[in-house]
Amino acid sequence: MRASRLFSILTTLQARGQVTAPELAEACEVSVRTIYRDIDALAAAGVPVYADRGAEGGYRLLDGYRVRLNGLSQGEAEALFMAGLPGPAAALGLDAAMVAAQTKLMAALPENLRPNARGMQQRFHLDAPGWFGETEEPEHLRAIAGAVLRETMLEIRYQSWKAEKRRRVAPLGLVLKGGSWYLAGLVDGNVRTYRVARVLDCVTLETPFARPAEFDLAAYWRASIERLEAELHPNEATVRLSPLGLKLFDALAHPYVKARMRLTDGTDADGWRLATMPVGKTVWHAATELLRLGAEAEVVAPLELREKMAELTSAMAARYADAPARRAVAGR
Repeated sequence: MRASRLFSILTTLQARGQVTAPELAEACEVSVRTIYRDIDALAAAGVPVYADRGAEGGYRLLDGYRVRLNGLSQGEAEALFMAGLPGPAAALGLDAAMVAAQTKLMAALPENLRPNARGMQQRFHLDAPGWFGETEEPEHLRAIAGAVLRETMLEIRYQSWKAEKRRRVAPLGLVLKGGSWYLAGLVDGNVRTYRVARVLDCVTLETPFARPAEFDLAAYWRASIERLEAELHPNEATVRLSPLGLKLFDALAHPYVKARMRLTDGTDADGWRLATMPVGKTVWHAATELLRLGAEAEVVAPLELREKMAELTSAMAARYADAPARRAVAGR
């Protein structure tokens, strides 16, 4: 355990340059006193680790000192090769760099770890789009990715669902969601999300920008998803569900709706149960979502949603009532 911790301290110092004892203690989940002892042990073993005193101080390695990758466990080596996802890397223009990096990593690994590390990519594959969907191939993705890495400004012409817009954007990060790429960009002091496939034109500028120190891409994306889901399902409905309707709901409902659906404990005389669930912002959207459950669901409230369901199902019944006559006409 201590050997693994010492190696973690070395790699952390190498990656970050200068780290304080409390930061190392938090990363290694030990006390600061233990870190002091570990630093002494490294120094005694000949590792050139130094302490810079003062409020801005911390531990650092002698310039030029590098740690060889011979302290990796089997699981750690396998995890590194799991991270090499060829599809997204190629989309960003990093496929050649990824292959070169993995080649160097493989050469640095001990002989006994190489077979399992190489085999990870033969056993696991990422298919990002949802079922029956396709991966987008945005024309300007590589240019945007380059600006994200270089931290330089972009000028984009963007087609939103409302209108075409021009924006000067500080690109903070890219997210791959369901086969589609999204750009998180700073515009006029606010972080906004742009679907990269809707970028019509893109000009990369040489103007650098200061990345907000507090910005966390993963946290921003989680908050954005939660906010969007809440905006799309702001209302509630009470619905009767048959046993089959419950199974259909579980298979077809949006995860946000499923997570917030409240189901009564008992059943009525027909074996149906009452559920209260979030629904779409308009009566029409709510009705079309619930129509997927067919005759296995009945809206109880609100009244306007129940009336819309009756209106739509009546129109469907009328549409199909003369189906034999339509087939006869089509067969002439």
